[in-house]
Amino acid sequence: MIPAQFDYVAASSIAQALELLAEHGEDAKVLAGGHSLLPMMKLRLAAPEVLVDITGVPGLRGIMQDGDEIVIGATTRHADVASSSLIRSDAPLLGHAASLVGDPQIRHRGTIGGSIAHADPAADLPMAIIALGARLELTGPDGTRMVAADDFFTGYFETALAECELLTAIRVPRRPDEPWGYQKFVRRANDWAIVGVAATGGRIALANMGPTPLRATAAEKSLAAGNDPYQAAELAAEGTSPASDIHADPDYRRHLARVLTARALTGQR
Repeated sequence: MIPAQFDYVAASSIAQALELLAEHGEDAKVLAGGHSLLPMMKLRLAAPEVLVDITGVPGLRGIMQDGDEIVIGATTRHADVASSSLIRSDAPLLGHAASLVGDPQIRHRGTIGGSIAHADPAADLPMAIIALGARLELTGPDGTRMVAADDFFTGYFETALAECELLTAIRVPRRPDEPWGYQKFVRRANDWAIVGVAATGGRIALANMGPTPLRATAAEKSLAAGNDPYQAAELAAEGTSPASDIHADPDYRRHLARVLTARALTGQR
């Protein structure tokens, strides 16, 4: 599998990366770890004419505390998210999710921003940031804007990012003492979730139950009304539109969503 011919530019700053994106428009794609983009290019599902490498751009990698939030640079590796003492103490659900992404080789090269911008509805990190109520920092020619994780994913592999914008940081609320649960049903270790559930603070997020990661809003409302976790979990699949593929049909995915939500809510850490 060989990708179509493309040009490669290593950006040295956010400003240069934005200039390149503005110049080439839809013909350009951003490259960080490459574990989402390059497989699609090899399959000719994506054929950008220009790759803009942001790996060496200063200021896009790292984890720090900013008041009540943890700020994670977009090119921070999954392994760094998983091993961060700040994340393990104040956003443990995110650290756990990052530790489940792919295999060790992928976790040491792939980036949190790349996974989120790729917007695969079966992926771990998009589901995790929705459960946590994160905010995403998008930087473009006119400055920086914040988009809630709930509003960032707009369709299958589609996001609120404009062509000339970069995802520069993820802002996660600090929740040091809040119980959380995370469940993922897979065929083999390291596979994408057939169905996934992340729950914390009364929020429940689902993976692979529609074209985007979703909130299980009916289940959340049931919990807020005082119902027990099992009663709430029975509503987890309401409003979802799971696909059918070689791994599961829609009815089985709805069943998994109910079972995994019950486990996530009753087995919280």
